[in-house]
Amino acid sequence: MRKIPSLKSLQAFEAAARRGSFAAAADELHVTASAISHQIRFLEQEVGVSLFHRNTRTIALTDVGESYFQSVSEAFITMEAATRDIERHGKADILTVHSVPSFAAQWLMPRLARFSAQHSSIDVRLYASADPVDLNAGLVDVDIRYGSVLPTRGVVTLPLPEEAIMPFCAPDLLRRAPNRLEEPSELCHQTLIHSEVNLLSWRGWAKRNGDIALDFDRGPRFDRSFMAISAAVDGLGICLESHLLVERELQTGRLVPLFESKCDMIGCHSLSTLKAKQNVPKIRAFQGWILSELMLSKYR
Repeated sequence: MRKIPSLKSLQAFEAAARRGSFAAAADELHVTASAISHQIRFLEQEVGVSLFHRNTRTIALTDVGESYFQSVSEAFITMEAATRDIERHGKADILTVHSVPSFAAQWLMPRLARFSAQHSSIDVRLYASADPVDLNAGLVDVDIRYGSVLPTRGVVTLPLPEEAIMPFCAPDLLRRAPNRLEEPSELCHQTLIHSEVNLLSWRGWAKRNGDIALDFDRGPRFDRSFMAISAAVDGLGICLESHLLVERELQTGRLVPLFESKCDMIGCHSLSTLKAKQNVPKIRAFQGWILSELMLSKYR
């Protein structure tokens, strides 16, 4: 006979551990805080160990409680996924992806047709924003972030391949430039387009290239790479961006790279998913596909 505690006590424990509060767990499960406390006491008696440290106004998981929470949480996620699969039986499987805007617009969107062709039973829902996403809420399957990602309980983060960062400009601008911009120091006479959230700024790039003197205070500024890239295509100036994000513009001849031999390789993006869901077939399919596509896009 299987030794499994009551579902009510497990639900109370999982909600309290995830929300960090008996009261918040009670609100979620539509019961009283005392009912949550009672169910958790019952569970602790059943397993024979304390799962929470209880203070006057706060609770915190014990080491045993933390380990048990991870296992129970994964079990609930597995059951939830199985239930949704039954509900969607005969329908397309839905993969919900959240991504930072520039990666979504410049790289992911142009390739989604290839994913759909390879995985016709999966429908992708893509949401783009710079806002953080709580994967534990269960509304998003995959989250693609830019920059550093803080460790989150129950979340697995995979760093994506490094990207080549270099200046780009419109062909007409290059033709008009003195000496065709053969040396980085010649950028002192050009308009620099700034992407304010990029990991490598013009100031940092100049320092890496002999600490050349450039006017960092002038030039248009944008908080999204896709806008800086568009401005460069329109001839507004020279942008400093990832080769990965300008592939379409390079292929169509709307942008040309500058000083390729001096490019910087930087880890920019990462892919996160819940540890409990990392082996779900649709998530494994998307992760495998995106890694293979990134290898095709890898700067050489």
